[in-house]
Amino acid sequence: MIQEKFKVLVVDDTKTNIEVLEAVLSSEYDVYVALNGKKAIELVPKIKPDIVLLDIMMPMMDGYETLTKLNEKGLIDNVPVIFLTAKTDPKSEEQGLSLGAVDYITKPFSPSLVRLRIRNHLLCRKKIAFSTPKSNKVKHSDDFNKLCIHLGAFAEYRIHKKEAHIKRMQILIRSLLEILGKKEKYKNDLADWSEFDNFIMASSLHDIGMLAIHAPILTKASELDPKEREEMQKHTILGHDVLNAAKKDSQNSSVLSFAVNIAKSHHEHWDGSGYPEGLKAEAIPLEARLVAIADVYDALVSKRVYKEAIPHAEAVSIISKERSKQFDPEIVDAFLSIADRLPKQYEELSI
Repeated sequence: MIQEKFKVLVVDDTKTNIEVLEAVLSSEYDVYVALNGKKAIELVPKIKPDIVLLDIMMPMMDGYETLTKLNEKGLIDNVPVIFLTAKTDPKSEEQGLSLGAVDYITKPFSPSLVRLRIRNHLLCRKKIAFSTPKSNKVKHSDDFNKLCIHLGAFAEYRIHKKEAHIKRMQILIRSLLEILGKKEKYKNDLADWSEFDNFIMASSLHDIGMLAIHAPILTKASELDPKEREEMQKHTILGHDVLNAAKKDSQNSSVLSFAVNIAKSHHEHWDGSGYPEGLKAEAIPLEARLVAIADVYDALVSKRVYKEAIPHAEAVSIISKERSKQFDPEIVDAFLSIADRLPKQYEELSI
């Protein structure tokens, strides 16, 4: 039996954009086209699309009005809508997201990025059911884990245009867990982490809140100004809120319990100077303290749009100096005990 393809509705009045999207998506999806908002409203109940790509600047009825009318008529309940537009200002993006769009992509767009975003939004809608019967427990777990990986990779791709950061972090976190799990002090904290896999999976969602941050801030090649920095820091609260809402309806409460704490608190500092709450020392959840070191180490040794990579030895020195300041001193000690093996592990990953 041939598996039915997902249906993508492209709403755009520009022939070139339509041709590019059809070329990029038609091999994987059934692509339908509406040249204006009125036609889209007529077409949606007929084809029942799985996802909608919606332009904003169109004659007669713009994208904002089109989405508003689709919502009012109840035609796209649970159907993700992505704005695909030449409007690049943060205010336009904020307006689009406030109307219920799940994403906002600016033109000219990267075909591979559009394909990736569509895939992840469809995965969220179609392939994951948070209320799975017990008989499907194994498959549910596998699918949920895949969702975590894809969402984490999606956030990472939006920030750095690559997803290797998550894979490398997971290597380091697993090593730290193995060391701390042998210490008497952490036996109670780690009692439910015997397999560690739930925690490892949760760590991939640490920056999920970045999906709601304006693209110009994420890709700025120079230092952020105070207002931009404040906006960027909101990703911790945004990530916490969306994961906490998901946790209430999920059987994977262990993964999401870790993920909620990590998303909110991985930028807290041991000395209380971090954000968003200024938590101090052991008031910071252990899982967030662990992710903090892995996140910073990999960021230091990786090239970013705003900086070059620094050598491994220098990165280790920076983390060592932040012992009892930014980082939990015992986790820093665990990190230093395995730091020498990290360059080889990174090399073996070829990422």
